[in-house]
Amino acid sequence: MGFIRQVGERARQWPARVLFPPVCLGCRNLVTAPGTLCPECWPDLRFLEPPWCPVMGTPFSYDMGEGFLSAEAIANPPPFARARAAVAYDGVARRMVQGLKFSDRTDLAPWMARWMLRAGRELVADGAVVVPVPLHRWRFFSRRFNQSAELARAFARLAGLDYRPDALIRRRVTRQQVGLGVREREANVRGAFTVPAEGKLALKARRIVLVDDVYTTGATVAAAARVLKRAGARQVDVLTFARVLPGDFASAEAGTI
Repeated sequence: MGFIRQVGERARQWPARVLFPPVCLGCRNLVTAPGTLCPECWPDLRFLEPPWCPVMGTPFSYDMGEGFLSAEAIANPPPFARARAAVAYDGVARRMVQGLKFSDRTDLAPWMARWMLRAGRELVADGAVVVPVPLHRWRFFSRRFNQSAELARAFARLAGLDYRPDALIRRRVTRQQVGLGVREREANVRGAFTVPAEGKLALKARRIVLVDDVYTTGATVAAAARVLKRAGARQVDVLTFARVLPGDFASAEAGTI
């Protein structure tokens, strides 16, 4: 019966596969199954995996021992507990982020969220709330969707967590971060976020998974995490699809958004 059911399912899928054949997530060449990469794009993707800094999630070249922190985490402790990212922000990962953000490729979000769940499995806890980094309403109206919210919604569904897209709002328009230095980025987002009254009720004493598309310097998620903690969140963790690794900041600036 299982074989017959499988054959029947494939038969039902056949018309859609003919009319809408699956394409590579990175370059849109034809592939054998949806949600996959072609042989040219696959080697260009770098998944981030342990051993890594338990706080920042930046990979170590070899295992430094349990609890060993990166220089970044020691010199500038972040307001969030842990940061995790699925892939390094380069090559095909950069094209996927830009496709989602600028080319209305919202179909990428569910597949990107699967990789995020793989990287952020330890952040999934009972009662945790998923909150996306928000856009200002004027930017949302011009773009029509928030790429971070698309990722957060898909991640929350996969992880079985509560999704609260309105728990955090951006109360003023900020400049694009591209081209700004670390201190300029921090100043740009300082005071940009707030938690409305209903958000405080939803977040009080709960763990938060704050979702964004790319972690560059951490200025945006740090500003958001501080606001969430002041609103009563018990702990804030950060999860992004991609991460600009230390030392790659200058080379990634041309494509970071």
